[in-house]
Amino acid sequence: MRSPIATARRRLALALRDRVAGPDADRRAHSIWLAPGERRFAPDDPICRVQGHAGMYAGGIRALLLQSLHPLAMAGVGEHSGYRDDPWGRLQRTSEFLAMTTFGPAEAAERMLDRINRIHETVSGADRLGRPYAASDPHLLRWVHVAEIDSFLVAHQRYARRPLTPAEADRYVDQASYVATRLGIPDPPRTVHELGTALAAYRPELETTPGALDVVRFLLLEPPLPWAARPGFWMLAAGAVELLPGYARDLLGLHLPAPLRGLEGMTLRAVAGPLGTVGTRAVGWALGDPSEPRNAPGSSQLSVHTPLR
Repeated sequence: MRSPIATARRRLALALRDRVAGPDADRRAHSIWLAPGERRFAPDDPICRVQGHAGMYAGGIRALLLQSLHPLAMAGVGEHSGYRDDPWGRLQRTSEFLAMTTFGPAEAAERMLDRINRIHETVSGADRLGRPYAASDPHLLRWVHVAEIDSFLVAHQRYARRPLTPAEADRYVDQASYVATRLGIPDPPRTVHELGTALAAYRPELETTPGALDVVRFLLLEPPLPWAARPGFWMLAAGAVELLPGYARDLLGLHLPAPLRGLEGMTLRAVAGPLGTVGTRAVGWALGDPSEPRNAPGSSQLSVHTPLR
């Protein structure tokens, strides 16, 4: 019989699976963690450490906020992703993509990459000012990639009990470049320095648009969750906001009221930072539930599979 603590842990794990993996969670889990086959990465590789860590939850929120600041990328998300009509479906597809291309059998990961490339070819349009965009545009794909990888790495370095060394962080960026290349980005960054340079190069293109502000409202003010689940989400979101670069908080209007503005930096570190830590540790506790497929004997996370080299 489970103890009350084990029961609470299992309930939280199932609640996370329900949101992140959806009704097809068992099939997805088996195809990623338990299916036989060579993996591209070993369990102790930096990419597996970062993208298997609970910091991905706060990092993912940070990535969405940061990515929304590019008007053409945001136009594509707003018109084609269904993030308001089907937010959990979009999250489930994204999480499956990240998990499969990091932890899944290499052949299945390649099939998924081919499918995503075909989907990208069908997504195009124009933003509110008539500027054209296409999901297959290498420049936009590069922005989405660098904002995402920077967010995952920043969150991991903040929340992991054993952050990556500088050499491991460079290795993480390099390993993440494989998927970027397969998605049509010709020269993705391969070191932390190159990642920072790539992000800085997009600064002149970033704007406060109605779409970006809608993402803020949707994620931070009215998340599609029952009220009982919102406090935990808001802890993660607080951590994500604290991890954003200052220019992104400026553009998104994520500031304290004017009379308190001088205390903002201190408040974010003193309040939002610890909230993010508590939220991330709660997620990590749930992800460590022994009943989860990723923790089962034979899981790719635990390492019976030979990585490609």
